[in-house]
Amino acid sequence: MRICRFTPLASRGEEIQYGVLTGEVDQFGQPAEDSVIVALAGDPLYVGIKLLEQEHRLADVKLLAPVLPRSKVIGIGKNYAAHAKEMGGGVPSEPLMFLKPNTSVIGPGDTIQLPSQSAEVDYEGELAVVIGRICRDVPVERASEVIHGYTVANDVTARDLQRKDGQFTRAKGFDTFCPLGPWIETELDPSSISVQTYRNGDLVQDGNTSDMVFDIPALIAHVSSVMTLLPGDVILTGTPEGVGPMQAGDEIEIVVAGIGSLTNKVAKNS
Repeated sequence: MRICRFTPLASRGEEIQYGVLTGEVDQFGQPAEDSVIVALAGDPLYVGIKLLEQEHRLADVKLLAPVLPRSKVIGIGKNYAAHAKEMGGGVPSEPLMFLKPNTSVIGPGDTIQLPSQSAEVDYEGELAVVIGRICRDVPVERASEVIHGYTVANDVTARDLQRKDGQFTRAKGFDTFCPLGPWIETELDPSSISVQTYRNGDLVQDGNTSDMVFDIPALIAHVSSVMTLLPGDVILTGTPEGVGPMQAGDEIEIVVAGIGSLTNKVAKNS
């Protein structure tokens, strides 16, 4: 099931709804032209899946970030060995966590704004996990019970500020630095799927989740041993090798097999 958060174009952004996208998605994450969104009664994280009779053509809506975390986005650093190597460090002995504010979240088609404080802003394509219920100290073997679904993410990073500060808060916390979308896929085996990033149509990252140092159950167990996870919290599971800088005018597309494609333009912050 593919759960969307959207606004009908006719409402001019004044009406936010949730829905379920019907139809097929091709190998590049693109839905069929005749895809239809069946409206839901509310946020399924809180009211469950309650289908309404109302339907919208996909072409008649603007997709928003499929979840707006009410609490936090948790990032995981260096969770692919090749990426850890390209960053000049070894693989961590336990998951390396950091936080991104929920104000960094934007949706598909929204613009990534390059801040004036940085001259080196990188893309990082990732698989993201959306938490479905309040949980703490989740055992590895029960991690699947707290997952609402999966989406695509770009963990945008001001690399020069990351090096300067020696920690991640400013480098990863700017507004627009966490694109999410295009929807949440609730039925997915994430153990071995491709994660690819395209910059202006050129393939720049080509990884597979089977190469994660710590798999998703291990990440959920570790993070929840530190902090309570709430419905709608998002865990970014790490990026494969191939991260690199973005420039104003670029278009970044991230494709995660079995989910879909997340595309954002890049512009200077005016």
